[in-house]
Amino acid sequence: MSVAQRERAALVAALRDVGPDAPTLCAGWDARDLAAHLMVREYRVDAAPGILIPRFAAHTAKVQDDVAEHTEWDDLVGKVAAGPPLYSPLKLIDSVANVAEMFIHHEDIRRAQPNWEPRALDDDLAGRLRRTLGMMARLTLSKMPARVQLRTPDGETVLVAGRGPAVTVTGPAEELLLFSTGRLSRVDYSGDAAAVEAVQVAPKGL
Repeated sequence: MSVAQRERAALVAALRDVGPDAPTLCAGWDARDLAAHLMVREYRVDAAPGILIPRFAAHTAKVQDDVAEHTEWDDLVGKVAAGPPLYSPLKLIDSVANVAEMFIHHEDIRRAQPNWEPRALDDDLAGRLRRTLGMMARLTLSKMPARVQLRTPDGETVLVAGRGPAVTVTGPAEELLLFSTGRLSRVDYSGDAAAVEAVQVAPKGL
């Protein structure tokens, strides 16, 4: 089982544990909506482009709402568990393209629940997320209102992005990845207080 498949299985277990009406960190989405997003991303080739391309977003939202409303919960989660079908472009690159996707959405579920704590990640997952971090954060942090430096606790600088006053964000690679995609994260900030606040509230995404 690949790293992506293991994290998918953990995400699916979390979905089944919390149930369809549980909150998530994705604004406006409960667990059913999040599962519908994952299903549409992999099964609906006609609608998936709208996840990243604003021009097609309305169609994607319509399809996702329809899936969430009309698909039985167990069937929906079963589709997520099965992974991309043979006709999906993601099938051949599942082990590469879906590690961060599964991790981030797993944490969207976990961290929306009471009394959550960060997980201890195995070395394979942590390593894959570290390799993904630089590429993803370069895109999501490009318009930061400060010169943001991502740094690990051992002092390694992963990336510098944005322009303006210097702000350093320090944490494990997985927490930096969550920060760089606008999720709730356990990171530390250093820099001018106003610049830090601006970085915290600035939109982060593709």
